[in-house]
Amino acid sequence: MSAWYYERGPESDVVISSRVRLARNLKDYPFPHRMSRQQEAEVVGIVRDSILNNSKSGMEFTFINMNEISPLDRQAMVEKHLISPEMTESGSFRGLLLSSDEKVSIMINEEDHLRIQCLYPGLNLAEAWQLCNSMDDLLEQKVEYAFDERYGYLTCCPTNAGTGIRASVMLHLPALIMTGYIKNVLEVCAKIGIAVRGLYGEHSEATGNMFQLSNQVTMGQSEQDIVESITGIATQVIEQERMLRKELYRQNPIKIEDTIYRSLGVFSNARIISSEESLKLLSDIRLGVEMGIIKDITIEKLNEIMLKIQPANLQKVCNRQLTPEERDVQRAELIRKLLTT
Repeated sequence: MSAWYYERGPESDVVISSRVRLARNLKDYPFPHRMSRQQEAEVVGIVRDSILNNSKSGMEFTFINMNEISPLDRQAMVEKHLISPEMTESGSFRGLLLSSDEKVSIMINEEDHLRIQCLYPGLNLAEAWQLCNSMDDLLEQKVEYAFDERYGYLTCCPTNAGTGIRASVMLHLPALIMTGYIKNVLEVCAKIGIAVRGLYGEHSEATGNMFQLSNQVTMGQSEQDIVESITGIATQVIEQERMLRKELYRQNPIKIEDTIYRSLGVFSNARIISSEESLKLLSDIRLGVEMGIIKDITIEKLNEIMLKIQPANLQKVCNRQLTPEERDVQRAELIRKLLTT
């Protein structure tokens, strides 16, 4: 298992992952929603060849025609955060360039011609930005971007113009939820222009006490400034979360341990379990591991379980399509198996 999402990164007791994404468009083509089928195919071919035929990348990439894979495979990629939900829609010619370790995914003909995305475990925005920037430079040697001296990189949505960068971190914040202080965090983030979203980004819920923090403004600041700003804000939230965890445990250690071990008991012995319930229980168990209460389960193991019990990836593990009821049974069986291996 060499993929990034099985690894443990810096500050991983609170931070699940870091992501940097760049939005880019080619100069001589209309935005994706205005392109003809032929233009879509041309853009895919240009970007694909710019990466696959370039020995300077130093990485091994695979090209995937999104129209040639099943809806289940597309959804499994969404669950891995390799593509956006928009990339699963049919009707347009879309492509994906994916690195062998799955740290880099380049979406072609999503909302923009290019979405260059780099993912790292833990709080690692600086490295994610460095890799993303190098991929951007590599592409710019082969293609000409739509760029304006005043407005920067031109994008389909005006909120992405300028640098075109979105820097985000996925945080596990159970103590902030338990104490109600998450409301203060959300209010402060709104005031300073930080977007707070759920597990799968825009329009998704904060399932399993996990939240995405990202910049809303892409114009008027440099990429480095944005990366440093999100890192700084994430660091403050991390400190708050850690402080509240210690305080909750200090006030009532038996209650915290009881909550964690009850969740572990249900999680490891259930015969039927839904995706929603499993993520809630996983949050309690992750907290127990992060606080040193549970000592025989690793964060890496929990990361593996969290991915494999998602609906599409679960069906891929089982190698067949499942009804919702069958998924709940198979999920429970898979959890029991993974916890003992």
